[in-house]
Amino acid sequence: MDISNLLIIISAISIFISIFLVIFLLSVKTKHKLSNALFALFLIITAIDTSEQLFNLTVNGPSNLGMLRNTFAYLQIPAFYLYILSVCYSDFKLKPKHFLHVLPFLIANAILIPRFYLVDLASKINFIVNRQNRIELQFNHVLFHIQIIVYIIAVFMVLKKAKKLYLENHAGTSINSYNWLFQFTTVLTFLYSVVLIKNIFKFSEYQNISEWIKIAVLLFQLILICWYLFKALQHPNLFRNIDSKLKLVSDLILEEKKKKQLITIDKKDNEDLLKLQQYIIEEKPFLNPSLTIQDISNALEIPVRNLSLLINHQLNQHFYDFINAYRIEYAKKILKDTTKNDLTILEILYEVGFNSKSSFNTAFKKYTNSTPTEYRKNL
Repeated sequence: MDISNLLIIISAISIFISIFLVIFLLSVKTKHKLSNALFALFLIITAIDTSEQLFNLTVNGPSNLGMLRNTFAYLQIPAFYLYILSVCYSDFKLKPKHFLHVLPFLIANAILIPRFYLVDLASKINFIVNRQNRIELQFNHVLFHIQIIVYIIAVFMVLKKAKKLYLENHAGTSINSYNWLFQFTTVLTFLYSVVLIKNIFKFSEYQNISEWIKIAVLLFQLILICWYLFKALQHPNLFRNIDSKLKLVSDLILEEKKKKQLITIDKKDNEDLLKLQQYIIEEKPFLNPSLTIQDISNALEIPVRNLSLLINHQLNQHFYDFINAYRIEYAKKILKDTTKNDLTILEILYEVGFNSKSSFNTAFKKYTNSTPTEYRKNL
């Protein structure tokens, strides 16, 4: 089997799975419709980019439609970036300013108008044959890779901030979703790095190496899509969003320093801390697996800003860790209670406010240096 036939087969399989996932994302019942739609858009653009071998079976030689299909790659990473924003922030909405992300795609096509889109077939063929000397293609080549680098950095910055905001304001177990998104973005970054290497060979004398790398990219892309499909089928509502209006504690501290020059623990802080601790012990709000700092703020009538500074700055703990500490202490009491020996570890983790065995084991080991099972055995 030659390279072209292998590329056609892999492309067809990849496109089929992408279409299947697009249908799933657009039809599944979820409150995160915009996120699903944006990832579906990312997959559609990816499928268009993957369809080169199949597209070439239907046309003879270079064409305007074929070149336009090639430039759709400029829309791929912006679609993924918008998807990440929609996943991380519950109040994310598409706005007119987001159409600026289409600008590289428009620029790439605009510079091709004079010497490709508006010329005859013979001139198009000559343009492609001599692509290594065409300034338009060289410019687009550089622009595409600059775009990838900028957007990948932007995605990691968004994820880093969103995860920190989540830890400071939520005590649910959705933190695993952010960890998974980091992993997915890391793998995607590796894929784009391989594409960069492929494109370098494409504009060199070793174009056959570029073709073999293309096969590897398509296979890797297929695995990546299957991985996401597996996650999506397992967890249709994979992510819990946060409010983009929330501020990081580090930013709140800077604002306080501008006002007071120095943040100190005053009498009011001590009163709020005692009030908070009493409420946590007596009312046990940590049993709610979806508890947020806003919930406690409403119950205690303490502004979220003050409560966030109190926990995350004065106590030097993320809200996530602060609540989990109480959950683990409650779990330890249950494990020590001989009348509850019939309860399984799974039943205990649900009872104390966790909804994931992995997050429960991780938190338990963090505070006790042992797993729940080991802790029970050593009693």
